[in-house]
Amino acid sequence: MKNKIVLRISFTALFAAIICVGCFMKIPLGPVPIVLQNVLCILCAVLLGGIMGGAPTALFLVAGLIGLPVYSGGTGGIAVWAGPTGGFLPGYLIGAVAAGFIAGRPDVEQKKLSFKVVVRVVVAFFVGMTILYVPGVIHFARWATAAGKVPADKSAFAFTMGACVLPYIPGDLIKIAVAVPVALKIRPILAQYLYSADNNSGEKFDKNPESM
Repeated sequence: MKNKIVLRISFTALFAAIICVGCFMKIPLGPVPIVLQNVLCILCAVLLGGIMGGAPTALFLVAGLIGLPVYSGGTGGIAVWAGPTGGFLPGYLIGAVAAGFIAGRPDVEQKKLSFKVVVRVVVAFFVGMTILYVPGVIHFARWATAAGKVPADKSAFAFTMGACVLPYIPGDLIKIAVAVPVALKIRPILAQYLYSADNNSGEKFDKNPESM
């Protein structure tokens, strides 16, 4: 059990590092750039599944909050949270937690893909990627209104949807299309490392009662 705990901590740190490295992968597009960190947060959550799903994203957010340059474009610090894209940061965590619970913990007994598993993973990605927009849209709308960025002929919501959501939907769909097969391929491997003892301990005990 101790080895499993160490492995889980190690994979959490590894996935958090992967999310951090994603800060250098962005395409400028207005006030909200196209980034990979959003799908990386959801991917890591789906890979780990369950309550562990949000841990890598939480670790990444804490690292940036204390000033490490791990947010988009190599930025960090609390000032990023107050900026126009700051609302997406807590959205990453909320989306990751939701995706992890929907995907569920990888099953070490799963020998081949089932329709149920594929559906859960696909739904997890779509729900997670959708949820992360909610705090981002709310925060951006408030920021744009306070900064006087909203045109007179538009509402804050309409302006925000045009600036933060609609242009990014095609790219997000492509990210999901790439990430889903990756998750389906890696989840069974992670299950062997992280959860095999949990799933098999009872069986081993039944087969070898005298070993205790």
